[in-house]
Amino acid sequence: MTNNYARGQHDTRPWGTWEVTDCGNNFCVKRIMVNSGGILSLQMHHHRAEHWIIVSGTACITLNTQQIEKKAGEAIYIPVETKHRIQNNASVPLEFIEVQIGDNLDENDIVRFEDKYGRVS
Repeated sequence: MTNNYARGQHDTRPWGTWEVTDCGNNFCVKRIMVNSGGILSLQMHHHRAEHWIIVSGTACITLNTQQIEKKAGEAIYIPVETKHRIQNNASVPLEFIEVQIGDNLDENDIVRFEDKYGRVS
């Protein structure tokens, strides 16, 4: 098992921020803030599934070809190798908790298909 995250690790991205709040052998928990108008890459992971729990704001989620809206208190499961993205179309920040589960938890396990910020190779 590989987990390259550490509690307290954080990063700023063009769309907002993330911070690791807990991690272990096969899981990682992140607190993610998406700025108003922010959108993450359309992406997938080969080695991890994710559970997203919306804490505040409204999330516009793409799951393969489905468009799903989730509000505070609602959650969604993203299976391994499923295309997904989240965006914030509201005027207030979107906050959600991401629970990653898998045998290889690493920022390099991101396959990007589309990205507003030019991060697709």
